[in-house]
Amino acid sequence: MNKKVKKAFLILSIALPFLIYCVYYYSMMIGNAPYKFSEFKSIVFQYGTDDSLVNKWDSRTGEYQYLNNHDSLVKKHLHIRNDDLLYLHRKAAELGFWNFPNREVNDSLKIKGIKSTHYFIQFNYQRKSKTVMFDDGFDGDPKLKDANEQMIKVIEKVLADEENREISLK
Repeated sequence: MNKKVKKAFLILSIALPFLIYCVYYYSMMIGNAPYKFSEFKSIVFQYGTDDSLVNKWDSRTGEYQYLNNHDSLVKKHLHIRNDDLLYLHRKAAELGFWNFPNREVNDSLKIKGIKSTHYFIQFNYQRKSKTVMFDDGFDGDPKLKDANEQMIKVIEKVLADEENREISLK
């Protein structure tokens, strides 16, 4: 055999098993992922000051209520498209939502009498769910706080976009 054939054989004998192993390993990882969109059920998003989470949205029922600029409670049905739910699921995975602590609250603000906004986010799947209670006064890891704030902004944007879409259709 000449040198080129030997090099090709050597490369294939190392690279091909490695490629096969990678495909097998990552297909198993994806198949066993704890939060798969194929098992997605709903998202619950609530927020408000202190313990009053008066602003609510549930993707399963479409129930959406919030206080407007005049402190009037607005209630409506707001169904989000499947593409937007997939986007929220992927954004949560990208931000590491599944690894967030369940409770990220600054209790010392409550003792001092300072009101802060609390956010409740819950992703529900067939076999499990992930819930996070976040306080905008949270004084923990800045990266974690930033990731929570990004997740909240993404959810609020999806809700606002859908609300605007419904208004433009009327």
